Amino acid sequence: MSSVPAAFASRIIENMRGYAIVALAEDGTVTGWLADAEALTGYSRDEAVGMNIGAIFTEADRAAGAHLTEIRRALDEGRFEDSRWHLRKNGERFWANGLTLPLLDGDAVAMKVFRDETPLKRADDQRILLLNELNHRVKNSLATVQSVVDQTLRSAGVDARVRNDLTARIMALSSAHNVLVDQNWAGAELEAIVRDVTRAFDGPQSRLRLEGPLVQLHPSQAVTLSLVLHELVTNAAKYGALSVPQGNVEINWNLSHDSEGHRFLTLLWRERDGPPVTPPTRAGFGTRLLASALSHQQGGARVRYDPEGVCAVLSFRLVERAPAVEMTGEGVSAPA
Repeated sequence: MSSVPAAFASRIIENMRGYAIVALAEDGTVTGWLADAEALTGYSRDEAVGMNIGAIFTEADRAAGAHLTEIRRALDEGRFEDSRWHLRKNGERFWANGLTLPLLDGDAVAMKVFRDETPLKRADDQRILLLNELNHRVKNSLATVQSVVDQTLRSAGVDARVRNDLTARIMALSSAHNVLVDQNWAGAELEAIVRDVTRAFDGPQSRLRLEGPLVQLHPSQAVTLSLVLHELVTNAAKYGALSVPQGNVEINWNLSHDSEGHRFLTLLWRERDGPPVTPPTRAGFGTRLLASALSHQQGGARVRYDPEGVCAVLSFRLVERAPAVEMTGEGVSAPA
């Protein structure tokens, strides 16, 4: 196979707009300054050749030897890619994604190709800031609702157990929002929701046995399922398997697809080794929530009060994840 003609390679390099290509010696000395390296960094070719590439790294990264680590790992591993803040000649920071590759060409042992991604980085930081602010405001609102409800019920002489149950349900909503924020409100992983809801009820020797595939939930269903699981685990802690030291709970789920590609989730909650179970004489809030929460989502819940422990089966069609929100120069917009 013939090598690429030098004129052809030179033509490619000259037209790589937005990319900088730098040839480097093993100690980080710049031996080549190509493509848009000058436009990205502010250093001309005459200034750059002979200087150390550490000049475009932040002081902290230079002290940590990051510029040399990139070269060493590229030589050891065949390639090395990372993204970090860099410095232009005038001291301005820019966020760059860079790929360092081995290169045996005279004094050069490696080649670094990078581009300025500062606008994308700033947009991503802004998105995270907005999501965190949204979560903060939602949690503040829920805390206000909790306080108003508690004071209202207290003034009306409502039993403390009722007030505490309602407070716990509001806190379950708040906790579900935390999981969604961790996933940038793109949804939540089912196992993360289950672990978050049940964490306070699990001991040092796990009494909760979780098993199931990776399932991504739509934000609306993540909140609904958090409330349903909160009712199940609270009931188990008060009256069921988690109310005695030897009791345990199995939480098992599976994912299926129909012929049209729609996703369906089936989740099993089974309590074992708890106190003897008797069916309730009336439907409480938890029972009504299980019956109604999933009914409008092509699903439902079946609860059995077996003598050896409560068994609940939840099944429903999963809502598909919403399209990602895009950051534009004019603000936040959703794809058409």
